[in-house]
Amino acid sequence: MSDAHTLDPQQLRTWLQGAANRDAAAFRALYNATSSKLFGFALRILNKRELAEEVLQDSYVAIWNNAGTYQSHLAAPMTWMTTIVRNKAFDLLRRSDVHAEIDGEQFDNEVLNALHDPAATPIEALQMSGDAKALAYCMSVLERMHRQVIGLAYFHELSHSEVAAQMELPIGTVKTWIRRGLERLKACLAKGGRT
Repeated sequence: MSDAHTLDPQQLRTWLQGAANRDAAAFRALYNATSSKLFGFALRILNKRELAEEVLQDSYVAIWNNAGTYQSHLAAPMTWMTTIVRNKAFDLLRRSDVHAEIDGEQFDNEVLNALHDPAATPIEALQMSGDAKALAYCMSVLERMHRQVIGLAYFHELSHSEVAAQMELPIGTVKTWIRRGLERLKACLAKGGRT
């Protein structure tokens, strides 16, 4: 399986064109090169392996069936396929009334990885690690629903209206919970990650 950083967009376009022409070998190559990245993306949204696997399968069926509609001037191949996975994941969440939960340990690891700067000095890396741990701790002490809406909005990068739709809540409630949760996070972080 290919690493996301080594994926050649032109090669992906070629494989997508092959899939549009019903070339199974091209589609298999596309799958082998992109499935791990797309699975990871689905898993980030759904937080359950079996749901992410279901979404990945549905997404590749959609990619196979719609490869002929891909327009390279509108989006890069990975962007187009990621959008399909994202839409399938949200469809599953709406359909099955499953809500993505923010797992504290996973959140901590994701934040630490996101804050990792390979150019940072050891002192800077240690400071970022401490900041990430403080953020993860402060997230863990929020009320579950506040943590949920903040996690979906900022960790999963959903708009307030997408969070409201996914959680079947009024948008005003989502905005209020996000505002209150962010205020509590700010207060907790001001104390150095202690409540």
